[in-house]
Amino acid sequence: MPLTPTSSSPSFGPDTAAAVKPPASAILQASPLGFPWETIDPFLFCAYHDDAYPAGNAQMGPAASLAGRALGQDFSRQDGWSMYHGQTVPGFPSHPHRGFETVTIVRKGLIDHSDSLGAAARFGGGDVQWLTAGEGIVHAEMFPLLESEAPNPLELFQIWLNLPARNKMVAPHFTMFWSEDLPRRVSADEAGRSTEVAVIAGRLAQAGAPLPPPPDSWAAEADADVAIWTIRMAPGACWTLPAAASALTQRSLYFFKGEQVLIDGQALDRHAALVMRGDAAVALVNSGSTVAEFLLLQGRPIAEPVAQYGPFVMNTQTEIRQAVADYQRTQFGGWPWTDSAPVHGRAPERFARHPDGHEEKPLDRRP
Repeated sequence: MPLTPTSSSPSFGPDTAAAVKPPASAILQASPLGFPWETIDPFLFCAYHDDAYPAGNAQMGPAASLAGRALGQDFSRQDGWSMYHGQTVPGFPSHPHRGFETVTIVRKGLIDHSDSLGAAARFGGGDVQWLTAGEGIVHAEMFPLLESEAPNPLELFQIWLNLPARNKMVAPHFTMFWSEDLPRRVSADEAGRSTEVAVIAGRLAQAGAPLPPPPDSWAAEADADVAIWTIRMAPGACWTLPAAASALTQRSLYFFKGEQVLIDGQALDRHAALVMRGDAAVALVNSGSTVAEFLLLQGRPIAEPVAQYGPFVMNTQTEIRQAVADYQRTQFGGWPWTDSAPVHGRAPERFARHPDGHEEKPLDRRP
């Protein structure tokens, strides 16, 4: 998805901001959640989309008036949802990337993916797509509204993970992680209150074997200590976030759902992005009466210069100019679809078709 600012930020009270930065705290910095969420190396970008789409029409767009929306650039949150760059179906029609990876976690609703490699997918309900842009890829991410008699809520994260200089020009790579395959750890505290952690990247004791990241990813480096976890805590639940494996690791913890929590003994009653020490285990307590949810992004910094121009992330401005010239000249292989915003029919089944033509579906274990 392109980087386009939008949306207002929730308030972050002065008492809360002061409370989360005592000298000995594992919390190094706190800031309000905006759009996109602030990230730290090796992550570049994190967007959280939570759209209350209405019932769909015959074209799988919203069965509602689009009057007053700047179609093609609608981040208005009017009526609780946006069209983004979509004209008929919400979403992000074809756009290029180079030099990094996108990790897209769809919690509610569906995404229809199409790309210049010829790959296609419909995924949602906790599925994850991990796309290595490498030397260049064009893709579309559309949000078909299949329900015609009920609302079509959509909730997702898109995370941009940087590539080190040596891998910025690798061949693009398409990966799907189905929700059914993600390692998970469900644990209960002494009072029986549960915490569930879904592991997209990294290792967590008692969560099962991690899924392999794409081969050229920073997450595939043995000592990069990359972790992408979602954490869901029942009201009153207590759980300890384990220390990172590497003393060099940095991490961000995003408190994005729930009323109030205690983090390392510090009270938070506003949703926030927290920069955390990586070398300490951190006690989390959901002190509210509703479920609390967090996203963890963790990794050893790549510690290289970052030059960014929209959807291109390289190390120097010279490389950025080359990326723009290459895209104008080659379109990164061209666009094999009949329009810029493909959707994949009305059937709700999830699937992935890889560039080599191989198709897979959840629970499909064909070699």
